[in-house]
Amino acid sequence: MISVLMSVYKKENPTFLKASLDSIYAQTLKADEIILVEDGEIPPALEEVISQYSDLHVVKLEKNLQLGRALEAGLKTCHYDLVARMDTDDIMMPDRLEKQYQFMIEHSEITVCGGDIAEFMDEDVILREKHMPTSPQDLYRYGKKRNPLNHMTVMFRKSAIEAVGGYRHFPGLEDYDLWSRLLANGYQIANIPEVLVKARIGDRFASRRGGWAYFKRYLQLRKEQHRIGYLDTKEYIVACVLTFGMTVMPEKLREKAYAVLRK
Repeated sequence: MISVLMSVYKKENPTFLKASLDSIYAQTLKADEIILVEDGEIPPALEEVISQYSDLHVVKLEKNLQLGRALEAGLKTCHYDLVARMDTDDIMMPDRLEKQYQFMIEHSEITVCGGDIAEFMDEDVILREKHMPTSPQDLYRYGKKRNPLNHMTVMFRKSAIEAVGGYRHFPGLEDYDLWSRLLANGYQIANIPEVLVKARIGDRFASRRGGWAYFKRYLQLRKEQHRIGYLDTKEYIVACVLTFGMTVMPEKLREKAYAVLRK
């Protein structure tokens, strides 16, 4: 039994939301429930799209709590242990849920299963594919420097997520914070070496991942990774240096760096 967990807020695009929902309903293996969290009041155009899907389980939050808290509220309403995350502007490949469900059934030792993404702009022109390490051992090491999972592709076991404290308020880094706590507590993660989701990126993708404010938030994550024992002192220093380099470099240079790193 599979739950799909999503969160929408007022600034999102109704056309993108509909495309995302349509891709979920078109899966070769259907989800048993789709949980959509309305993170605060949303405009009529988004409500109109949501109203077209009568079997959506909508969780309405009175005010915008931001993504981490919204996902935690949605997670609590999921009835099934296997939960697939999805962003409301991305598109699932038709057999995503089927492939991940089969993988999770066959690998009971894996807590989270992700996959690759194909990044595209509004015109649906694929810019590049972001491929990830696949084995638990490689991902444990990879996660010490970079986010080891494409968050919009993951399917996880709700029981394990709850055991490490669930989603928390960590703007822009909610998922990386969660994976770090899982890895620090001995849970295993894996990636399927296939594109599972077409991920929509905007023209300001690199700018949202840079600047002093973003670096300070990332530094808090590095401190937390060190505190919980996922990073030793040497790894913590290296991770902080790498994070500083990527976040404070000029935007144009960061765009070029992402173009290389995300391949």
